[in-house]
Amino acid sequence: MKNVRSCVRRTAAIAFTAVLAMAPTLAQQPSQGAAAQPAQAAASGKTFTQQQLDELLAPIALYPDALLAQVFMAATYPVEIVEAARWQKEHPTLKDKALEDALQQQAWDPSVKSLTAVPQVLTMMSEKLDWTTKLGDAFLAQQEDILKTVQSLRGKAEKAGNLKSSKEQTVKTEVENNTTVIKIEQPDPQVMSVPVYNPATVYGPWWYPAPPPYYYYPPGYAYGTGLAFATGVFVGAAIWGNIGWGGNNVNINVNKYNNFNKSNISNGNWNHNAEHRKGQSYRDNGTAQKYNRGSDARATQSREQFRGKAEQGRSQMSGMDRSQLQAADRSAAQQRAGGGDRASASSRGGGDFGGGGRGGGGASGSRGGSGGFSGAGGGGASSRAASSRGGASRGGGGGGRGGGGRR
Repeated sequence: MKNVRSCVRRTAAIAFTAVLAMAPTLAQQPSQGAAAQPAQAAASGKTFTQQQLDELLAPIALYPDALLAQVFMAATYPVEIVEAARWQKEHPTLKDKALEDALQQQAWDPSVKSLTAVPQVLTMMSEKLDWTTKLGDAFLAQQEDILKTVQSLRGKAEKAGNLKSSKEQTVKTEVENNTTVIKIEQPDPQVMSVPVYNPATVYGPWWYPAPPPYYYYPPGYAYGTGLAFATGVFVGAAIWGNIGWGGNNVNINVNKYNNFNKSNISNGNWNHNAEHRKGQSYRDNGTAQKYNRGSDARATQSREQFRGKAEQGRSQMSGMDRSQLQAADRSAAQQRAGGGDRASASSRGGGDFGGGGRGGGGASGSRGGSGGFSGAGGGGASSRAASSRGGASRGGGGGGRGGGGRR
């Protein structure tokens, strides 16, 4: 009877473990409308649907071009965005040259460092981390679609009468590569005025069933239908990003870059540096393969395999009679008595899925959790090596320099 109770307890424990494994997935189950979007994206061969791009870009499409480019680049490094935002809160009085000098001691990507000159934007990206991560993944996977979506949104805002030149911004229409584009520039290149607006109304009536899900209103913002501007902040050469609308690319103002980062580059091309992801996976396999890193798809597959094994185990135990359960219990007791070495080895290795960042990490350095930062805190040897190598993404820089082992 004692053995039967032990088997029942063990069966319940297995079931509870399986439920825990499924909990993150169950807690994040999307609505039917949201669930349809990934299927639509897959059918088109793209990671993000047009609706998802509209929703992601609606809060920032009306930013000045230079700031928008900076946000795109920095969004590809969400872990460092959080680190920089925390650091800035600890050093709120640093300004101008003192800030530039202090940033030289930090190992973040230059695009992240630059946003410390615009605290409102850095804070938004840190607080809206889910949005930031998706924006960065979309920019890496569908850069041309991203920039075309910005132009589409700007056209809607202009048609609605909510995008026009003012003392804070210069709006102009030009033709680049036989395409008419809307540019937004700062009247003073060294002063940045960040627009704040309601993305559900500034473009006119929202054209999807539900309004865009991403909003950010800084303290003191008064709700309105058009654009409002916070007091302009002096950025000097910190905002060195630029957008080539005709070629749908983001590039670098070399002179500003060198001035702010105390460097001497000559190539104005921007390349993503995978080392600054600090172990965080990419959303799609194509981007992961490009930068020799893991993707969320692989982590999802691993979780599904684990849940499948748990279900199989429960099914097998439910089909056992009492004598079989007692035999299984005796076998387990023998293993506990004589299997110390195996148990010890298992706890040191971290298993296939649990504790990957704590021990050796197994083959998957960041599989210990299913959240967006799995692997960021320790992430196994590959993420530690990537973090220690540092390296800044810049013109012609090593876009996928460090492979970082298997994930």
